[in-house]
This record gives sequence, C-alpha cells and structure tokens, in this order.
Amino acid sequence: MSGSDIERMIDRLQEAIAQATGAPLDGASMTRVEAVLRSATATDAEGLPAAGQFASREVTILLADLRDFTAMLEEHTAEMMVGLLNDFFSRMIEVVYRHGGVIDKLMGDSIMVLFGAQLRREDDAQRAVVCAVEMQIILEAMNRENRQKGLPSLYLGIGINTGTVLAGRLGSQQHSEFTVVGREVNLASRIEALSLRGQVLVSESTYRQCDRIDSGERMEVYVKGRSWPVPIREVLGIPALGMKVPRQEVRRSPRVKVSIPFAYQLVRNKIVMPERLHGTILNIGYYGVLAQLAQGLDRYSEIRLELNLSLVGHIATDVYARTVTARPDEEHRRTGLEFTSISAETDAHIRRLVQLLIQGSETE
Repeated sequence: MSGSDIERMIDRLQEAIAQATGAPLDGASMTRVEAVLRSATATDAEGLPAAGQFASREVTILLADLRDFTAMLEEHTAEMMVGLLNDFFSRMIEVVYRHGGVIDKLMGDSIMVLFGAQLRREDDAQRAVVCAVEMQIILEAMNRENRQKGLPSLYLGIGINTGTVLAGRLGSQQHSEFTVVGREVNLASRIEALSLRGQVLVSESTYRQCDRIDSGERMEVYVKGRSWPVPIREVLGIPALGMKVPRQEVRRSPRVKVSIPFAYQLVRNKIVMPERLHGTILNIGYYGVLAQLAQGLDRYSEIRLELNLSLVGHIATDVYARTVTARPDEEHRRTGLEFTSISAETDAHIRRLVQLLIQGSETE
C-alpha cells in the first residue's frame, strides 16, 4: 500500500469518526492512528523481507539518549524518576509519530527511531532532523514545567545517520521484532555518544539529504571501529519552520576568571585511563570551563575531572566533560570543556562558586 493510499484511508476514517461522534479526532490522536496504519501496511511490496530474512535498505537512524539519568536515579526516588521517564517517553513518542518515524526500541533511558525502514519517503533524512530538533524543543518545554514543580531537568543528546542497513525480523516463532543491523547503525550510535546535552549531531550523509537546516561547520571526529575521520555537523535549527535547537540558550551562563589547578584522566571507549594529568581552569561557568591542559586534545575527546573547590568546601571527583574547542598546536593548549556528567551536589557547588566569585568581582 502506497503513502497516498494510506492518506486516503485516514481521510475515510476521519469522515466515519466525525459522522459517528460529531467531531473528527484531534491531531495527536490521528498521528497515532497514522503511525499504526503505516506500520501495519508496510508489506513486501515496500521491499521488506519475509520473516527470518533481511533485505538491504537505505534508512535514517535517530538515536536519542538522556544524559546523567543513571546518576539522577541515585539522588531521587524511584517513583519520581519513573514518572518523569514515562512523561518523557510519551512526549517523545508523539513527536516521532508526527514526523512519520518508527520506534525500533526503547532502551532504558534512550530511544532508537527509524525513518525509511518500513515505508520509504524521499525526505526521510529531513523528517528525522526536524523530528530531532522538535524533540529538543519539547524537552525544553517539559523542563520548564518540571522546574515549577520542583522536579529535575532532563537533557537529551541526539545522533542521526543515513546509510544502507540490513532490515528484517529477528527472533523466533515465540517472539520476533523488526530491526536493522549494520555498520551505519553502529555509526549512528557513535555519533549519539559524541552529542552533548541538548545537542543534535548528524552525519555528512544525512546532511547531504537535507536542504532546509541551519548547521555548524563540518567537523571531523574519530570513532571506534573506523580508522579514518568521520565528518559530522551540529544542527542549530530549521529556519523555514521557525525552529531553533534550544541548547544555544542553555550555554549562556555567567562565567568568571579563576586559576584553579585540577587533575584529569582521559576516557577512551568509556574506560577511564589510569594516568593522572594536570591542568588549570582559567574560567568557569555553570556548564563548563576554559582550561589549560597538559596536552592537546582532539575535539569531542572525553575526560574525567577532579576539582578542589575549596572556596565552597567541596571536592568533586564525579565530573566528566568533552572538549568543544581545542587548539592543540598552541603553546598553552587552551581547551573549552563542556560538562557531560555531573552530580546534583557538584552542580550546586559549582553554581554557588560562580555566584560568589561574581559577587566578589563586583565589589572590587
């Protein structure tokens, strides 16, 4: 069944519902109905293999993961966090359906979405990017509501890649699921792992298929499993739709000059290296620091920091960060670091430190 056939079926359903109830379904309800119809009517005519077999397809994969959620579980009640997670997923699923995505799986605090795996469209990559931007916008609105209720904020990192994968049903007669496998799925996962809080990163293959997005400059990063650099871009917004990724606003926090010695360790493939290196923090804000490091680092390198915040009586050993600006060729190796994982206690102490320093500089 083609996309136009499904649209005609939806129109007929709306007419029947309106005649029976006096009003058609609202937009959110029809989005769910459309997603069910598209999933149910994706047949072999769309190129899908029979059960137990896989076929090659070009698919856009969107992976979104909540940052610091495991640490938050240790600081809040399970009931609160389950309720927060349910609210998050219900909002994200509605956004996914609205843009024609198919949810491949929910994995704890992350979600994997496919565009083009069951029903192919020429604008699958564009749909995926618009979906990701709206997910960040919806989450920012959800955080504003939750802050008024005294609930913690959630932050999402999103990675998107487009490429050829193997698609089909995996499992047995007792239980099977439609899924996709292949190197392009792995690359989507690597890109998502690089994304910072509130960020949307896309591969060059996804970017080339989009014609209406505002993005940062092309960056080349190294990822596990590939010996050559992979080009990626940060999505900033969709100007034609009046949409902007809100993380640009989140970065705006007070920053103050300091000179704080600290120790750090490199993190490679999620393993903290044993060697302790040393650097100096030159300025600090709520979400990151500018530091002078003992060695140059590539952009998006990850490190674990140990901070002695003596002014507020706190020693932090639970801070992780990624490089967002790096100048390894310069003599002083000044590097911008954005926090990727930080406990609520350390976050509160850093905010207090920044505020005290700002007040001190104002009275000088």
